Amino acid sequence: MEELDFDQFITFIKMKTNIDLAQYKEVQMKRRLTTLRDKRGFSSFKQYSEALVNDKQLLVELLDRITINVTEFFRNPARWEVLYNRFLPELIQQSTSSKLKVWSAACSTGEEPYTLAMLLHELQVLQRSELHATDLDIQALQKAQEAIYVDRSLRDTPPAYVQRYFVEEDGQYRITDKLKQAIIFRQQNLLADTFERNFDLIVCRNVMIYFTEEAKTILYTKFAEALKPGGILFVGSTEQIFSPALFGLETADTFFYRKL
Repeated sequence: MEELDFDQFITFIKMKTNIDLAQYKEVQMKRRLTTLRDKRGFSSFKQYSEALVNDKQLLVELLDRITINVTEFFRNPARWEVLYNRFLPELIQQSTSSKLKVWSAACSTGEEPYTLAMLLHELQVLQRSELHATDLDIQALQKAQEAIYVDRSLRDTPPAYVQRYFVEEDGQYRITDKLKQAIIFRQQNLLADTFERNFDLIVCRNVMIYFTEEAKTILYTKFAEALKPGGILFVGSTEQIFSPALFGLETADTFFYRKL
């Protein structure tokens, strides 16, 4: 009965939100949602779904729990150095259009796209770049657009960048307007929505680990189709693609894949 209860909840959530929880790793997702359900005083997912129909705030809380917002600026700094020193200069050089098209997919609260904006500004191409940032979680996107961060989010940020791109206010750090204005934020369901095309660079890090193998296959295919030939997909430190050729990609460096 418990398994049926959860399966029916998955169906309900897909109908209600178009989010397919069946494409997430079941053990992790079920544990996370059971904890939330119990915290709110419901003994079954059926009771929980009935409450979600009438309580908008309860639904917002659920969507926040479904999405995973663990991020910081320059997470895994050595990989960002490779992007800055090697791949961005290559992409700038080979770009045939007037703009460099970059996408931070599942951008969470904004640290990743702002990191990209800093690097593009350092390379003097931010003004001719089209920088997209998307996430499923509308609350995370609102925080990204507010662009105010606590100091622990900046722990891997080079001190010179902190001086150039942040304004300290009451112990917190606000991103400068020149970076905020450079990013197009919008809500997106990676698994359900269609992607734009002709990206030079797609960054999607530390998200795939929560999806099933079938969902990963769908996403890697969609990302590859969204890249220009020669474009780069940059993934997280636990998300190595073992057979990139299946998706029309080749390994360019550790956690970097080039579209063939």
